Amino acid sequence: MSHFVYMLRCAGNRIYTGYAVDVEARFKQHKSGKGAKFTKAFPPECILRQFELNSHEEALRLEARIKKLPRPQKELLAAGNETLTAELLAGLGETLGERRARKRREKREKSI
Repeated sequence: MSHFVYMLRCAGNRIYTGYAVDVEARFKQHKSGKGAKFTKAFPPECILRQFELNSHEEALRLEARIKKLPRPQKELLAAGNETLTAELLAGLGETLGERRARKRREKREKSI
């Protein structure tokens, strides 16, 4: 089963990020006012971008990473910026120990 993270353009030029197994069905829920509290206040206008992931855990990690981004980076991501996309997708399937080891390795490589 595929898992998706999606970005919506909402009223007031706002961006909403969420998780779903069926993005179109979830978008219809948001449009009907039965989605998230945010999309009730700022109805969605369109789907900006969606990312397909292998697991629920990876999808939730990506959703959290996107939500932490500042607005200008969210706009870049929605526009399809591949560098930012690659950075966000890097290491999604890693365990915490594997992530720490990769970060240490990257830090060592930068200092050389």
